[in-house]
Amino acid sequence: MIAAQAALEAKMLLRNGEQLLLTVVIPTLLLVLFSSVDIVDTGAGEAVDFLAPGILALAVMSTAFTGQAIATGFERRYGVLKRLASSPLPRWGLMTAKTASVLVTEVLQVILLTVIAFALGWSPHGNPLAVALLLVLGTAAFSGLGLLMAGTLKAEATLAAANLVFLLLLVGGGVIVPLDKFPQGAQDVLGLLPISALSDGLRAVLQHGAGMPWGDLGILAAWAVVGLAAAGKFFRWE
Repeated sequence: MIAAQAALEAKMLLRNGEQLLLTVVIPTLLLVLFSSVDIVDTGAGEAVDFLAPGILALAVMSTAFTGQAIATGFERRYGVLKRLASSPLPRWGLMTAKTASVLVTEVLQVILLTVIAFALGWSPHGNPLAVALLLVLGTAAFSGLGLLMAGTLKAEATLAAANLVFLLLLVGGGVIVPLDKFPQGAQDVLGLLPISALSDGLRAVLQHGAGMPWGDLGILAAWAVVGLAAAGKFFRWE
């Protein structure tokens, strides 16, 4: 039942034009544009080496947080979740299926963005295991926050808030603009955000060949625990 629901969730996600815009089109355009045009000072080296890890982090956020929050919020509004909750599929199974569909979408995103980045001259380094851990913990963190928003706010409020957070974190999360461009006080705060931890961790591994970025992994794990626990406690199905 979980596998069937996960397949259905993935198909619905991939057929949704707005979701495809968030999950595929926007990250791809940002990667190509900022790698090809010298708009932002990304430091020494090729721009794509700095941008690719950040765009991968943005892809995770767009799917696990923004897309999932909006879709789940409207499913809750129209009574879809209420009907599913009364089906033989348990509620934890539904959440598991949603998480699985997010992971499937993210795999496709990562493959697509990696191919494009290689075509733009990307030269990644580092430990694949560290990259996988960062992506999994980042997914858990953003998924918990997305479900928390979808389960507590009205659908229209979720739509507005999720898109606003996406734009704010795109600018201030170290995705395209390096965090060292911000004032020191702002850097200390922004560095604790899940998008900053994910983008910095991926950049440390893939651009600089670092080992396990334990600090960034710890931040993501903390957000994952808090977000998923809060979503489990406060999520309203109706």
